[in-house]
Amino acid sequence: MTRTEVLVIGAGPAGIAAATAAAENGRQVIVLDDNLNAGGQIWRGATVEKAGSSHQGNAAKRRAMTRLQQSGAQVLGGRCVFSVEASGTLQTLQETGSDSLVEQFQFDQLILATGARERFLPFPGWTLAGVFGAGGLQALVKGGYPVAGKRVIVAGTGPLLLAVAAHLAQDGAAVSSVLEQATLAQLAPFATSLWANPAKLVQGARYRGKLWKTPYRTGSWIIEAIAGSDGRKLGAVRVTNGTRTWEEPCDLLACGYHLVPNTEIAALLGCTFRGAFVQVDDAQRTSLPNVFCAGEPTGIAGLEAAMVQGEIAGLSCAGLIGTSLQKRAVVERAFARRMEKAFSLRPELRSLPRADTIVCRCEDVAFGSLHGRTSWTDAKLQTRCGMGPCQGRTCGPAVEYLLGWRPVSVRQPLFPVPLQAFCSHDERVEINQLKEKV
Repeated sequence: MTRTEVLVIGAGPAGIAAATAAAENGRQVIVLDDNLNAGGQIWRGATVEKAGSSHQGNAAKRRAMTRLQQSGAQVLGGRCVFSVEASGTLQTLQETGSDSLVEQFQFDQLILATGARERFLPFPGWTLAGVFGAGGLQALVKGGYPVAGKRVIVAGTGPLLLAVAAHLAQDGAAVSSVLEQATLAQLAPFATSLWANPAKLVQGARYRGKLWKTPYRTGSWIIEAIAGSDGRKLGAVRVTNGTRTWEEPCDLLACGYHLVPNTEIAALLGCTFRGAFVQVDDAQRTSLPNVFCAGEPTGIAGLEAAMVQGEIAGLSCAGLIGTSLQKRAVVERAFARRMEKAFSLRPELRSLPRADTIVCRCEDVAFGSLHGRTSWTDAKLQTRCGMGPCQGRTCGPAVEYLLGWRPVSVRQPLFPVPLQAFCSHDERVEINQLKEKV
């Protein structure tokens, strides 16, 4: 059992800001993240970057990482939280090679900075090789996946699309088009509101400037991914704007329908929710007095909001009040509401999957298998939808949008944990020896 005053789950921008603020103000802080390095998705590889990488030079990232390292907060990577109790204990799984280790942590205060993940909506052909999530392909490229010279289409919805497309183009990809399902009428008020936030306006303009040769088609969406000559890999996509349909050849498709918050731990703890998001007060405190939450789980609002909320949570754990930060947080929450309205999903997307389209990839459950089912629980019992390794993290948001079913419960462990991880060292040695004999 490792004990600390403040335990932060998540080492993305919100978690980094929270841990730094708490540690700089005298609190003992441990940060847990399932990735080996801090940074989260947006600052992936924040501590180790390739020489000459096109992603170097992010001043905000460098400042945040430097402050974190100097604050005294301890960052433990490769730890997946699978069990947590509001009374002040949690368990993590650490996998090292062929071995698995369960660790226990005890805390006085807990900060949830668990971020968000992409929403995937199934359509015919979305399981073909070459079809990626938008953020997923970006993460692979940051890790060294080559896209130079490949024809790439970026599609779905949300401001992430432009950012992903710009980064892919910077790494040599031939981005042939960006397809945004939201209409120009939806986006216009949001774009106009950016004049009140010059930093975001400049950032968007910078991304668009890197893609000045690439068409940005609003009110357009993918209806099918088409296999190439080998029958297994992506060769083209079928696109519609509601009035006409056409095909565009491509080697890779990066497709994502905005983000959904990672709120499983908050739900397991019993925190109060506001719709799909964790409800917090001005101090980022949840309905539980010793649990705080910052970043995307409280509302999808982007990097600046995550860092502001994280700092507020860290200061709150140290008994301090960041009044000016709270005012900034209010502004960022208003931005989040405008963004949510601008990129709301069109109803036509509900008719994309055919009966044979796979919805749950872990358990190979086709959309037609869900017909006649009455709820998420009924679907799980009858088809095993959502019962695979991802525990519904991928198919859950899709099914919620397509059929209106919401998961009714979150149970521990939050993901599959090998029984070997609960064994003593001697028992694990014996198990490994038996494996070798077999």
